[in-house]
Amino acid sequence: MRHLQFPPAFIALLLQLAAFILALTGVRLFELKPEPIAFALTCGLIAAVFSCFTPLQRWWLIIQLAFAPALVVALNFNIPPHFFLFAFFVMLLVFWNTFRSQVPLYLSSVKVWQALETFLPQPEPGKSFTFIDMGSGLGGILIHLANVRTDGNYKGVESAPLPCLWSWLRIRWGGFHQCRVHWGDLWDCDLAQVDVAFAYLSPAPMEQLWNKAQAEMRPGTIFISSTFNVPGQSPIETVQVDDLHHSTLLVWRM
Repeated sequence: MRHLQFPPAFIALLLQLAAFILALTGVRLFELKPEPIAFALTCGLIAAVFSCFTPLQRWWLIIQLAFAPALVVALNFNIPPHFFLFAFFVMLLVFWNTFRSQVPLYLSSVKVWQALETFLPQPEPGKSFTFIDMGSGLGGILIHLANVRTDGNYKGVESAPLPCLWSWLRIRWGGFHQCRVHWGDLWDCDLAQVDVAFAYLSPAPMEQLWNKAQAEMRPGTIFISSTFNVPGQSPIETVQVDDLHHSTLLVWRM
């Protein structure tokens, strides 16, 4: 898939504006007097239809459809302005880098964590291995694997401040000394000493991430993506996970 010339959020905003203009033109042309919520629903429906003809991911359709109606409902409830300011800062801390990276916060299931156990290196006396979760979210994978295999070193990198802080606190309070989580960009992490690399991101960065893994990971190490494939690269193994999202683990040996 080609990279978008503009960030998805910017495209979505333009479509919302176009939908508003089109809906307003129709109201004035036919001299209609719709209720605010009906007008907002019309704007949302038009924006969602427009989005179908863009490279936006399908989950953007829900946002496009609900944005204007949610705004009208919020205004009708006379919610204090500082509530929106607080909500904005919370969302900013959770989805810090989504605008640029096109990677929303995805949380993998416990069944995915359990499936990952089978791809860890076989135990060897006196020898450890390194596992990295690129986009570690709340740290669930790191903590689960550290409980199951105490002979590993588990690293996480997360760009969103609030999930990173939460996972850091879980690791520290839980006493998981073999776990480390780093706040930063996944493109800055070094994969040269990693035995197993895992990512649950989005389609947008997969080609670039594959190039990074190929350039840095050692022969025989394992790269795993949950759900999202690498364009033009067939995995050596796929694992269907029986969870709520029907997750699929795509596995490559470097």
